[in-house]
Amino acid sequence: MTSLQGATASREPLLWVQLLGLAAWPLEALGLLLLLAGGDPGPFPLVERLFCWGLGVLLPAFLMWRLPPDPWSLLLVQVPLRGRRELQLRLSALPSSLPLRLGAAAGTLPLLALVWWTDRQAGIAWSFSPLAATPRLVVLLICAPLLALMLWQWHQLVQAIWLLTRSIPFGDAPAPQKGVQTQGQDRRLNLGLPLLLLPLLSSQAAGANQLVEPVPAPKEDPAQTPPPEPISAPASSVPIGTTPIPGERAVAIPMAIDEQQPSEDDQGNDLNQQV
Repeated sequence: MTSLQGATASREPLLWVQLLGLAAWPLEALGLLLLLAGGDPGPFPLVERLFCWGLGVLLPAFLMWRLPPDPWSLLLVQVPLRGRRELQLRLSALPSSLPLRLGAAAGTLPLLALVWWTDRQAGIAWSFSPLAATPRLVVLLICAPLLALMLWQWHQLVQAIWLLTRSIPFGDAPAPQKGVQTQGQDRRLNLGLPLLLLPLLSSQAAGANQLVEPVPAPKEDPAQTPPPEPISAPASSVPIGTTPIPGERAVAIPMAIDEQQPSEDDQGNDLNQQV
């Protein structure tokens, strides 16, 4: 493997993608409201809400406490183990601290409040529910995977923030031991198809997007500029009193008139007298 001295977790694009999971919570809460509106509440709504929360949140939280989610997994796709970079292996090998585990487990309480509130307000969305006139037990079983998805996104969000806030150089992280891929797979919950491969974020990407200033055109030297050619008259327009030269431009050649040569009026008078 190539050594990446000075690389940090902020160069991993997948950690930034994990932060977008919280943005999907409003849409998922709306979906939970529409699902719970499909079935009429039974005689013990408190027990039903605790059953839905325990099945969709409490059991997955216990599993994720023992096997934390892999930070390089997006639930449907993940980075293949053999194709992971040295930076990803080192970050996966970091020991999980107790505050990180407690912060991830704290997501179960907001989800309990969400189940309680949406179930109480589900009556207003009864006409829009895709599960209208569905038995209550079926509705609760369908809501459980949606709650588990929200819990997964919460764990990945907390873990991504923890890794991104570790401002330590790459060389200070513990070096991956031999067989670290198998050990990491045993200690973490790896879900998804191994099809995700993203390049590292370049630190010079911001500089490449800067605007390029226009280069001024070089000034022309007036001494080297050739003089403009004179504009000549068209060859077809020949002024009166000029003689066109074949194969050349029309050049005005002045013609001298002899003062002793009689004019046409004088010759006409002489001819009239002779007649």
